[in-house]
Amino acid sequence: MVTESVGRVHIVGAGPGDPDLLTVKALRLIRAADVVVYDKLVSPAIMALIPAGTARIFAGKVARNHHMPQADINDLLVGLARSGRRVVRLKGGDPFTFGRGGEEAGHLAAAGIAFEVVPGVTSASACSAYAGIPLTHRDLAHGVRFVTGHTKDGQPLVLDWPRLADPDTTLVVYMGRTSAGTICHQLIRHGLPPGTPAAAIINGTRPDQQTLIATLSDLPRQLEAMNRSAPTLLVIGRVVDLARTLAWFAPDTPLPRAGDAESG
Repeated sequence: MVTESVGRVHIVGAGPGDPDLLTVKALRLIRAADVVVYDKLVSPAIMALIPAGTARIFAGKVARNHHMPQADINDLLVGLARSGRRVVRLKGGDPFTFGRGGEEAGHLAAAGIAFEVVPGVTSASACSAYAGIPLTHRDLAHGVRFVTGHTKDGQPLVLDWPRLADPDTTLVVYMGRTSAGTICHQLIRHGLPPGTPAAAIINGTRPDQQTLIATLSDLPRQLEAMNRSAPTLLVIGRVVDLARTLAWFAPDTPLPRAGDAESG
């Protein structure tokens, strides 16, 4: 049971990067905070919205390289709240979608700290929209599944491959860059055609967004050839083909198409 405490923690979703995708509530809380505890995935453009006098604490994580372990982040939030400050825990995307927001909220609840969760636009919907890829389409995909390609402590990636290899469903993989080879191999092994359209969206919604469109069998090779270490979302399914006509976002860098990696 959560009891009233001196401070309150706002667990706020910052979205995938474009500051225009922040909710009105998120922006209001960021501007009113005494301290912002932020993640690696919060874009520089959103960080620039934090007032100059607001304390900032980096608690980011890069794949297999934790600047601050999760247990320490949990304790930090409790300590800051008990100090009476207005705390914003700023997280990329949506806090409750592969964002560990549930773990942090649970720790605050156990400590009797009042908290509030402010949803953010999650990467699956935002990045695919900016790439011109509808996640569902009545002629091409009757559903969508979200999974993560990131594993805990470097453990093998274990997913329900037979269910995920569904040609009538769009599959979205968060943090899928390093596991792209395994993911594509397993999906093909469990029945998804090698020619299934697939995309890798890198730094989605940001000025340097890149969208690589390929086939399921060729995506890992082309993604490796691009050699970009940045937040990457994988989208697999027939809807990916629509990006060839629906891509509307004009980032600073061109959108490579299948075969570009070979010529570059």
